Amino acid sequence: MDHEDSVSRLAPASRTWPAVSAGLCATLVGIGLARFAYTPLLPAVVGAHWFGASAAAYIGAANLAGYLAGALLAHPMLKVSSAASLIRTMMLLASAAFFACAFPVSFAWFFSWRLASGFAGGVLMVLAAPTVLSHVAPSRRGLAGGVIFTGVGVGIAASGSLVPLLLDLGLKQAWMGLGTLAFVLTAIAWSGWPKAPPPALPIRTRAPRRALPLWLLYIEYGLNAVGLVPHMLFLVDFVARGLGQGVQAGAHYWVLFGVGAIVGPLLTGQLADRIGPRNALRVAYALQAFAVGLPALHLGTAGLMLSSLVVGAFTPGIVILVLGRVHELVPHDHASQKVAWSVATTSFAVMQALAAFGLSLVFQSSGGDYRLLFLIGTAALALAFVLELGLGNRPP
Repeated sequence: MDHEDSVSRLAPASRTWPAVSAGLCATLVGIGLARFAYTPLLPAVVGAHWFGASAAAYIGAANLAGYLAGALLAHPMLKVSSAASLIRTMMLLASAAFFACAFPVSFAWFFSWRLASGFAGGVLMVLAAPTVLSHVAPSRRGLAGGVIFTGVGVGIAASGSLVPLLLDLGLKQAWMGLGTLAFVLTAIAWSGWPKAPPPALPIRTRAPRRALPLWLLYIEYGLNAVGLVPHMLFLVDFVARGLGQGVQAGAHYWVLFGVGAIVGPLLTGQLADRIGPRNALRVAYALQAFAVGLPALHLGTAGLMLSSLVVGAFTPGIVILVLGRVHELVPHDHASQKVAWSVATTSFAVMQALAAFGLSLVFQSSGGDYRLLFLIGTAALALAFVLELGLGNRPP
């Protein structure tokens, strides 16, 4: 009877897609724009003498630190506010941060707003998709999740196309243009959020049981974050300086990375619907391990193009698969699903930050050996694949 009641609470199709569209807007604002739009803005910030190169790099790191804090605090904040209200507030905060960054009052001012922007993104990553997908029929969750996380890919693609156009108007105008876009997306999503049913169990502050399968999944997701860092941080630099092809050629591969990120969530979502999240995760880890290692093999343009597209596709695409696996391991308990997803997102954020600093140190210590970075990423993903094989033998 409980299962029938839960099915009856699922939103009809007429309400599902407005909610999914709202979820897409949330990932586009909180992750796609708030995180990735800073990459092409960074040279302009330094070139306009707003901040020095080292200060601008610290400002970039502020977003990552804020993201980690948001992922950690998102679930506890549900004790004092509903998910829909928190999501709306965080989208407003991320939007306001763009306008605040149009005025370089001081380093502390800029750093604080980039920190706030990252915090909003962390909360949105934890809350937006589960809030929507809990109202979507299981048979459509893969596709719906794919649409939601397409927002990340759109943001990556926009960072290589929209930002340069805005910069033609001026740096201040670029920040304000991004803020205007974020506010418009927030308004579009405002009334699309479903009203969550009362949780069947009290909101928890610790991860649900089934400890071994879930904790192995958290470790895998963290290892996946390590595997993505070489491309996210070093791909353009590898092409531009490592291969001597110049910044323009590096930018072309970043655009391919963005194209992959747009189609990736839809493809991985449909894959999860067809073969299940567990089997889809195995495929994802194997493909990523292969694609991340391609630049180390020096296979030329074709190898780099394939690597950029595949890794770009799984940068947001892996999120849908892990979220689907969480639902598989913690069925019929929406509160526990949110806790488990919060822990998974935190694992990803922590390992991504550690990998960014660690691989930067490896790069410096090795005298600029890009090949070593990609091999480390491949090893991390191969280990995730091995863990998933062991985890996959256990019934959910």
